[in-house]
Amino acid sequence: MSDRSTPPRPNLAMRRATRALKTLGFWALVVFVVLFSVFPFYYAILTSLESGSALFEVNYLPTSLDVSNYVSVLTKGPFPLNFLNSVLVAVAVVAISLFLAVTAAFALSRVRFRGRGLLLLTILSVSMFPQIAVLAGLFEMVRAFDLYNSLGSLILSYMIFTLPFTVWVLTTFMRDMPAELEEAAIVDGATPFQIVWKVFLPLLWPAMVTTGLLAFIQAWNEFLFALTFVASNETRTVPVAIAMLSGSSGQEVPWGEIMAASVVVTAPLVVMVLVFQRKIVAGLTAGGVKG
Repeated sequence: MSDRSTPPRPNLAMRRATRALKTLGFWALVVFVVLFSVFPFYYAILTSLESGSALFEVNYLPTSLDVSNYVSVLTKGPFPLNFLNSVLVAVAVVAISLFLAVTAAFALSRVRFRGRGLLLLTILSVSMFPQIAVLAGLFEMVRAFDLYNSLGSLILSYMIFTLPFTVWVLTTFMRDMPAELEEAAIVDGATPFQIVWKVFLPLLWPAMVTTGLLAFIQAWNEFLFALTFVASNETRTVPVAIAMLSGSSGQEVPWGEIMAASVVVTAPLVVMVLVFQRKIVAGLTAGGVKG
C-alpha cells in the first residue's frame, strides 16, 4: 500500500477566531450604520429640549427636559395648521396614487395590447426628470387650473413623481402572480374590477404598504413645489413652515423651536416605519425568488 499523507486540517482555534472576527466586523458595521442614521435625530431631540445658552453647548446626553420649545411651536403661529395640511396632502397623494396604480398595473400586466412595454417605460421615465426641470411647466398648469395657493396644487404636482414609481412597482408584483387565479375568477363570472379588488388586492398588501409609505414620505418631505405653489401661512406644509421659523434678517434664529418642529415632523414617519416594518420587508423581498 502506498503511503498517502492526509491533508492537515485547519486549526479549530483559528477557525473560531476567524468566525469571531467576522461576527465582530458585522456588528461593528451595524452599529456604525445605526449611529450614522439615528444620531442626527437623537441630537435634534436633545437640542429641542434645551433653551438659552445651553443650545450652543455640545452635549451628547440629556441635561434638561425643557419642553418650552414644543409649547411655543404648537401654540404660537400656524404650525399646527401646516402640520394638518401636510397630513391631508400626503394622505390624498397616497390614496389617489395607489388607486390609479393598482388599476394601471392590472392593465399593464394582464391586458395584452400593442405598445404596452413602451407605455410602461414612458411612465417610468417621467420620474427621471429633476423637479426644477418641470417647475415652470407645472406652475403654468397650476395657474391654468386655478389651483395656485391651494392644497390641490400640491396634490397635483406630487402625483407626477409618486404615480410612476407606484405603477412600476405594482405592475412588477402583479405580473408575477399566477395566471390561474385570474382564470378561476373569470370562470366564476368575476368582472375585471372584482378580480382586482377581491383576488389581486389582498395579495398586493405588502407591495402597497411599501410603495404607499415611500410615496407618503416623498409627499411629506417635499419642499420645492410647496414653496413655489403655495404663498400663504394657512396653506403651507411643514417643510416650508420649518424654513419660515428662521424669521427675517436681523432676528435671532430660534434653533430650539426649529429642532422641536423637526422632531414633531419626523416622529410620524418613524412611527409608521416601525408599525409597518414587517409589511415593508415583505414588500421589498417578495418576488425576488421564483419557484
